[in-house]
Amino acid sequence: MRLGKVYKTGDVLLAQVQFTDTLEIKTRPAVALFEEHGNIVVAGVTSNMKMEGIPLTKKEGSIKDSIIKINYIFTISDKMVKKYLFSLSEGKKRVFISELTKRLNR
Repeated sequence: MRLGKVYKTGDVLLAQVQFTDTLEIKTRPAVALFEEHGNIVVAGVTSNMKMEGIPLTKKEGSIKDSIIKINYIFTISDKMVKKYLFSLSEGKKRVFISELTKRLNR
């Protein structure tokens, strides 16, 4: 449900996402990288604290302590967004972008 919102880098959304190892689609949090023409490029979020990525805490707005998975980037339709949750702080957004940039420059 879009509700006229344009999603920006660092917006945390609750969206329908497909898992890489199955065809199953589940509603999960994801962090927006950018939106263009009704498509949103996002990074998945997991509550599995053993995963590699950027920590995201309840204090920062997450429902539970989580990890932003920089190795799980995909595109969803804006129609798959169920709810806007919150935005990453400017500091966390800088860490997020920095980590993505490091991966792209490997």
